[in-house]
Amino acid sequence: MFTDSHCHLTFPELASELPAIRAAMQAAQVDRALCICTTLEEFGEVHALAMAHDNFWCSVGVHPDNEGIAEPSVQDLLDRAALPRVVAIGETGLDYYGMEERKGGRSIADLEWQRARFRAHIRAARACAKPLVIHTRSASADTLAILREEGEDGGPGSAGGVFHCFTETAEVARAALDLGFYISFSGIITFKNAQDLRDVAAFVPLDRMLIETDSPYLAPVPYRGKTNNPSYVPHVARQIAAVRGMEVEAVAEATSRNFDTLFKGVLA
Repeated sequence: MFTDSHCHLTFPELASELPAIRAAMQAAQVDRALCICTTLEEFGEVHALAMAHDNFWCSVGVHPDNEGIAEPSVQDLLDRAALPRVVAIGETGLDYYGMEERKGGRSIADLEWQRARFRAHIRAARACAKPLVIHTRSASADTLAILREEGEDGGPGSAGGVFHCFTETAEVARAALDLGFYISFSGIITFKNAQDLRDVAAFVPLDRMLIETDSPYLAPVPYRGKTNNPSYVPHVARQIAAVRGMEVEAVAEATSRNFDTLFKGVLA
């Protein structure tokens, strides 16, 4: 019934617990999950997971925050995207959060390597006609600008994709929707201080919405602070249902259908 559109099952917190996680998913009626790649080095493990289970798929990409790893060329991404069960490019995007603490006091201008990496992902996605999984943190203006500059306007030839783990404003959501992207909500939507995000969830059209865990991070209430996993994604759906005044089953059906639509032609 439910689909987790973004999780990291190869991360150490979850990899050793996979049989138990799969059992918990079945008990929670979480039928499918998209396993997200964050470095080229981990792609083999992520892809193997998707190949081993008929309800898992995977992406290929290098997270904007990762440094000191193999830098992906467009061809690197295309070669891996051509493999079975690879349905998306990413996660990719921009992350300017915590410039002083997390990035050694560098300026946004110093992060041109992030922007170049993002452009490589967009070009690969357009070349292979697979959607982008977008990560944007404290960088929404540049994220949207680069997507537009690279031709991502929702028209012919656009790759499209999803803004995952959305935490931005309604204005950013509207801009992403205008470019043809989907919006995915995580367990953050259940947090006490996330009313602004719940307001965004009430605004986003149901036919352009996905749900996710981003596990092992961001476990929803009532598991906040614990290790997240895909079996918790129904809690995200329940919060959206409460915000929109509808049944959770309807949210599950709509977001699973949207997952099929976004990855149409590549879910195999």
